[in-house]
Amino acid sequence: MSISAQAVDVVYGRPAAGVQVRLQRRISDLGRELDDWLTVDETETDSDGCIKDWTAERFGRGPYQIVFDSDAYFAMLGLSAAYKEISVVVRLADESDSCQIQVRLAPYSYSMDFGFRG
Repeated sequence: MSISAQAVDVVYGRPAAGVQVRLQRRISDLGRELDDWLTVDETETDSDGCIKDWTAERFGRGPYQIVFDSDAYFAMLGLSAAYKEISVVVRLADESDSCQIQVRLAPYSYSMDFGFRG
């Protein structure tokens, strides 16, 4: 199981380097999912706008949340965003699952592509 992510800045038409990103796993209790999330890793996108470190890790089954800090990214560029964060929640169900997430950022909108290979 693997998760990879990429952020693209559509204002400037380039990879969104330096976006802070959190990977979180949903906390469960006796097989029941709770509403709380445990942060597994925090990093930032590289010069290609990618998170490559996660692809080598092995993840257990269950729901994961990837949180992109769009507010801090646009503040770094001297712009303000209409939203603080972008959250994407995915479920890994099988050992062979692999998901790729791409988020395209603008100060007042975003779009997301999700690729899943199982």
